[in-house]
Amino acid sequence: MHADGALGCIDITSAYRSVDWKTIVLIVGMLPFSVALERTGGVELAADGLRAITSSAGHHVMLATLFAMTALLGMFISNTATAVLMAPVAIAVAKEMHASPYPFAMTVGLAASTAFMTPVSSPVNTLVVAPGHYTFGDFVRIGVPFSRVVLIVCTLLVPWLLPL
Repeated sequence: MHADGALGCIDITSAYRSVDWKTIVLIVGMLPFSVALERTGGVELAADGLRAITSSAGHHVMLATLFAMTALLGMFISNTATAVLMAPVAIAVAKEMHASPYPFAMTVGLAASTAFMTPVSSPVNTLVVAPGHYTFGDFVRIGVPFSRVVLIVCTLLVPWLLPL
């Protein structure tokens, strides 16, 4: 038996079967949409809208606002699609603020990962609804306060770990 992995622990067929192809297709499908938003001015429009909401607020307020918008969008579409759509907006906002794009992009990634607020935010949430006998309200009741905690921690730690 021939193993293809570096340590011989997995063969190519097993590796191929373990890929989540729905996620790959989703990302590939969303990337042209993201590029189209950027080329048509949609990203700049969203970035300008974010700047208008926060007016002359500092970086931490902008990161918190970006986090909140990404997390709210992630309540209705998949967290992967949310990250693909919001990352260019975050980078455009960072550019407008003459700041490093790294903390802004990381904030989007972390916010998109806070898929705690609805059962449709993440496939994991959807999988546990029936076996756990959870309701939509259970996710809101637990997920919203937890997302607020993550927002606060993220807004404080990300700029510290990835300087603006």
